[in-house]
Amino acid sequence: MYLHLGQSEIVPYRRIIGIFDLDKCSTSRRTRDYLAAAEREGVVLDVSGDLPKSFVVCDHPYHDQIVYLSQLNPATLASRAERNRIE
Repeated sequence: MYLHLGQSEIVPYRRIIGIFDLDKCSTSRRTRDYLAAAEREGVVLDVSGDLPKSFVVCDHPYHDQIVYLSQLNPATLASRAERNRIE
């Protein structure tokens, strides 16, 4: 199964490590450092097309992790993931 993150980006469920609220998590110094390091490494993909509301950390075959910035609310993404995983 796959999760649609926004724009035309989809990821397999098995690759998802976590779905995070950008507003709540970006207050943490560790999260800001993590996102800055990911940006420097070139593993951040902005699929929001607008102001991002969430970020999704995924396992990737060519990198340790890849970070997607999404315009979708993290609760919406989590709900989609849970709903489709049950079916």
